Amino acid sequence: MNLPFRLAIAGLGLVGKRHAEAIAMTPDVELVAVVEPSKNGKTAAEELGLSCFETIGTLLDAVEVDGVILATPTPLHVEQAATCVLRDCPVLVEKPIGNSSAEAFSLVRQAEQKNVPLLVGHHRRYNPLIQRAKEAITEGVIGDVRAVHGTCWFYKPDHYFEAAPWRTKDGAGPISVNLVHDIDLIRYLCGEITGVQAIAMPSARGFENEDIASALLEFDNGAVGTISVSDSVVSPWSWEFTSRENPKYPPTGESCYMIGGSQGALSLPDMRVWSHDKQQQDWWTPMSATSLLRDASDPLVNQIRHFRDVVQSGAEPVVTGAEGLRTLQVVEAIQVSARQRARVEIPRNENKTMTPLRSVII
Repeated sequence: MNLPFRLAIAGLGLVGKRHAEAIAMTPDVELVAVVEPSKNGKTAAEELGLSCFETIGTLLDAVEVDGVILATPTPLHVEQAATCVLRDCPVLVEKPIGNSSAEAFSLVRQAEQKNVPLLVGHHRRYNPLIQRAKEAITEGVIGDVRAVHGTCWFYKPDHYFEAAPWRTKDGAGPISVNLVHDIDLIRYLCGEITGVQAIAMPSARGFENEDIASALLEFDNGAVGTISVSDSVVSPWSWEFTSRENPKYPPTGESCYMIGGSQGALSLPDMRVWSHDKQQQDWWTPMSATSLLRDASDPLVNQIRHFRDVVQSGAEPVVTGAEGLRTLQVVEAIQVSARQRARVEIPRNENKTMTPLRSVII
């Protein structure tokens, strides 16, 4: 009989609680402790019947765990993950992997040198519909990817920011907190992004960060993209509202991504493929749509299961630290571009390690 995979969670806020729920739904995985210095977090840990520690270090001194999930504020990610790596403890870091690609690079390199599993929580890649979309694109169902458009619009209430004031600070706006998910999926589905040009507007609520932004994306395969994010727009077009991934968000039945190819187009998450008759592919010919079939399961549960398999069985990580770093590079480039009103190039590199960004005024 296999022993349970013993996990601890650092940070028992909105995301941390979702991880706790996913662990409870995953066979042979057990949540054994929590790292949470706040009073509310300690109360939540007590309600779950779990030991609660002030720091990662005190947790690892007192409890034997097989891995740690970091669901703490982004500024803490690199330092806390490095503590885990130094103690040879596998770690799953919530997105983004860090505040900057420079600090994240040192963490990734450290984990690689010590051969400690470092995963990044871009959990949408574990959604069966995304995996099916990836298969369809790879199989050439829509031909060569030529363009992509993504929309990430929603309205966050005031109490969301009041509960965690760090969300109002510079660098914690929707580009970093929300768009990072969409950028990661677009990279995964459409290819590497090599250049961006972005614009962002100051928060209408007076916060230090932006509350709306848009970016043009250039891909190494010759495709182009547009993407827009806002946490102050009332809209049905976001992954949260369209994917039915999290039951806390009321579904709208809309889609938020459109991927255009040389032989067809795919919308997500409704998984509809649009195409002309292949015998006469032109804009005067009627189009038809078919829906791709896919399985349905909770991506957070799938991610927990995968984390266990990486640690216990040596499975190949789906989202390595290097992958999380590459996504962070693109997000960082969008932030730099928005500040400088300049085009920013993201270096092409096969091993996806960090190299300096270069801004080019257009």
